[in-house]
Amino acid sequence: MPIYHPRLTTIDLKETKRYAGLSNKTDFSENLLAEACTRAQLLVTPKGIWNIYAYDQDTHTIMAPNPLVLSANNVIRHLHGSVEVAVMAVTIGLTLEQEVSNLFLQNQYTLGMLLDAAGTTAVEAACDVICNVIDQHAARSGLTAGRRFSPGYGGWSIDIQPDILDLASGGAIGLSVTASKMLVPRKSVTAIVGLYPYQQMLNIPEHQELSCDKCGHSGCHARKESNNND
Repeated sequence: MPIYHPRLTTIDLKETKRYAGLSNKTDFSENLLAEACTRAQLLVTPKGIWNIYAYDQDTHTIMAPNPLVLSANNVIRHLHGSVEVAVMAVTIGLTLEQEVSNLFLQNQYTLGMLLDAAGTTAVEAACDVICNVIDQHAARSGLTAGRRFSPGYGGWSIDIQPDILDLASGGAIGLSVTASKMLVPRKSVTAIVGLYPYQQMLNIPEHQELSCDKCGHSGCHARKESNNND
């Protein structure tokens, strides 16, 4: 697939506050939060790429030229009913995290922390844009896209990161993986998205769960609330 450049018209302040672990805090500068989001919007260079493969449910295999057999139960359940998968990679580049490092060196810790959180907001927003494009692409084949699921979350071992990055062709947007399986640039995401026949998707409510609902890290500052709790 060609490289896609998501356009982020704003960096959400509420989401940035949540990623910074400040959702319940009132004793910090809203102006500083706004400054971090404005800086982030100027610093990020979002890019995304994905490939679509047939998926064999019986063997839990992504039918790439070098097939990948999935073994994590949560991922297998997540993809139940899918006939294809989109494997995606998204990044906002290195510039923002370099600026965060500079701010820490200048002892501007609060602004640096908020800018880092704004970077997380930005990459998540870019992922949402890519997922929407994938869904539009799938619709041309009578399919609909489920939620994304990333290595390192919901019990899916981070050890599979190099394989997922390779399936997504993430190197084409400058991504690589360290020996500890972390993505570089740091503000990057890989994920798998199941593509389902539309009528079948309607009958699989578990695919509408937030990925946070599948994750055991209940104390995470970035944890999203289920719609059931609204």
